[in-house]
Amino acid sequence: MTLVVRVVSNKKDLRAFVRFPFDLYKQNSYWVPPMIKDEYSTFSSKENPAFEHCESRQWLVEKDGIVVGRIAAIIHQTEAMEKKLGRFGWIDFIDDEEVSEALIVEVEKWFKTKGLDGMHGPLGFTDLDFEGLLIDGFEEIGTIATIYNFPYYSVHLEKLGFKKATDWVEIEATIPQEVPHRIKRKAEIIEGRFKVKSLLFKRTKDMLPYGRAIFEVLNASYKNLYGYYALTDKQIEKYIKQYLSFIKPEFSSVIVNEEDEVVGFGITMPSLSRAFQKARGKMFPFGFIHLFNALRKNSIADFYLIGVLPNYHKFGIPLLIMRDIWPQLIKLGIRKAYMNPALEDNNSILNHWLEYQEFHRVRKRRRCYIKEIL
Repeated sequence: MTLVVRVVSNKKDLRAFVRFPFDLYKQNSYWVPPMIKDEYSTFSSKENPAFEHCESRQWLVEKDGIVVGRIAAIIHQTEAMEKKLGRFGWIDFIDDEEVSEALIVEVEKWFKTKGLDGMHGPLGFTDLDFEGLLIDGFEEIGTIATIYNFPYYSVHLEKLGFKKATDWVEIEATIPQEVPHRIKRKAEIIEGRFKVKSLLFKRTKDMLPYGRAIFEVLNASYKNLYGYYALTDKQIEKYIKQYLSFIKPEFSSVIVNEEDEVVGFGITMPSLSRAFQKARGKMFPFGFIHLFNALRKNSIADFYLIGVLPNYHKFGIPLLIMRDIWPQLIKLGIRKAYMNPALEDNNSILNHWLEYQEFHRVRKRRRCYIKEIL
């Protein structure tokens, strides 16, 4: 059998790169496919403002003319300069050690030419891209913001010399039939003591003016987290259009202080995982119908993003956010909420989930691997 590795250099190659997981996971009921259009946009230097400070290459591996693996390499200029590290992501391969090794070797070779000493991943261009190799929770459906992969992936990477850099956990919480009285009472105390209040929106256009402030809070609250680099103005503009114009504002909460400055926010949505599976990567001609139905009737919610300014971390802001969002979840009939990945040592967020949710469990664990380039 002939193994061929080639860099993605044209539209046909990129199409094969984006489509490969659809073949690899077509019989898997836990994989949530991305929107194909978004994948193309991510790797377009014209559409993705991250290319202003990042370089990227992608590779395919073919065996007897059939694609059997893919990988993307990313060099973030600041990270490369400060840490001599490159990133890899969008890694998928069949259970063949020849294939996984060929992918990693190509990335190493490119990183060497750039003077880098190591590589880590899976990571994306930003913290809002797919990241973290799944290492536990393979029989749990993912959210639309997370990676799914087979159990053998970690075995292959560890054989190739990769070690743990950090882990993320995903928590499942049971939503009570009503907001507990103790939560309401604590929220009132926090609002009175720290002079903060909630902004609740019914229309997207009312929330959009706070979009930039929301992402500025994200930058401030995530700045010390593993692998995070602040979003630029152009990236913020892109994400405001991509995310805030899409979400249902009634499932979000924005917390402001006396000066009407945003100090915290939380964004939740009815789960779109099953809808994305039915859509099969395409919004049209029928994909949008599945998404519309999921937003109207659902028993699961996904907690996408939460951010709190560092100087407000000890004020209990996440409790206010949960107090605001819970009634909407209950009204829709939501029984469970899935939290997107949180770093295992991000205690300021995890402790709030563990303290205030009635029932909870860790449903998934994922890992960022790191390796020295010899």
